Amino acid sequence: MSLQGKLVFITGASAGIGASTAYAFAAKGAKLLLCARRTDKLATVAAEALARGAQGVHTFALDVTDRDAVTTAVAELPAAWAAIDILVNNAGLSRGLDKLYEGKIEDWEEMIDTNVKGLLYVTRKVVPGMVERGSGHVINLGSTAGHQTYANGAVYCATKAAEKVISEGLRIDLIASPVRVTSIDPGMVETDFSLIRFRGDAERAAKVYQNITPLQPEDVADAILWAATRPAHVNIDELLVKPVDQASVTKINRRK
Repeated sequence: MSLQGKLVFITGASAGIGASTAYAFAAKGAKLLLCARRTDKLATVAAEALARGAQGVHTFALDVTDRDAVTTAVAELPAAWAAIDILVNNAGLSRGLDKLYEGKIEDWEEMIDTNVKGLLYVTRKVVPGMVERGSGHVINLGSTAGHQTYANGAVYCATKAAEKVISEGLRIDLIASPVRVTSIDPGMVETDFSLIRFRGDAERAAKVYQNITPLQPEDVADAILWAATRPAHVNIDELLVKPVDQASVTKINRRK
C-alpha cells in the first residue's frame, strides 16, 4: 500500500519512537500531523521530516491526558489536515520501579492517564471519521510488558495490558468497517523511556541497556511502517518485537 500523500497522525512525536516513526513515514511521502507536549523538540522533528520527504507537516502542542484539549485539538484541525488516514497512538511513559505496595500514587495516575485514558481520548475523536470515510488504520504502541508482568512494574504492565485489550476490542467493534487496528509491542528499546521512568537519573537509566544490544527507535518505526503498508485487506493484529538479547521481559542476555 502506497503512503504517498496519506495523512498520518502521530502522538508523542517529539522524540524516540514517535520521531523515528515520523521520519519513516516522511521518507514514503506521507503528510504528517504531529503532536507532543514539548513543542521545541517537535519543531526540530518537523523540519527533519520535511527534509526527508514529507509532503507536509502540521504540528501542535497536546497533552493527551487532557480530554478537553484532545477534543478541541481534533475538532479545530484545518480542513486539509482533518481526514486522518493513519493514527499512531505513540504517546506513553513509565514512572518509577517500585513494589506495588510501596508505589507512588501520582506515578500510577500519570501512567494510567497517559497510556490508557490518553489513548482512549485520541482514539475516540479520530476513529469516527475513519469509519465515516470507510478507510483508516489505528496503530497502538504496546509493549512486551502487556504480555508478561515484571517485578516492580505492575502498574505500567497493567496499562500496557489495557492497551492490548483496547486494541482487541476496537478491532472487534470495527468488524463491519475496513478500518484496521494494529498493536506494535516492542521489548527493550533505547530511548528516553528509562530516563523518564527514573526522572532524569541518567546513570540508573543507562544500566537498563548495559551490556546488551537493545532495539533502536528506528527498528520499531520500521515495524510500524511495515504494518501500515500491507495490502488493504490484510490486518496485522499484533507484532511482538524484541532484541536478540531479550528472550522475555525477565530473561536478558547481558554480556560480560
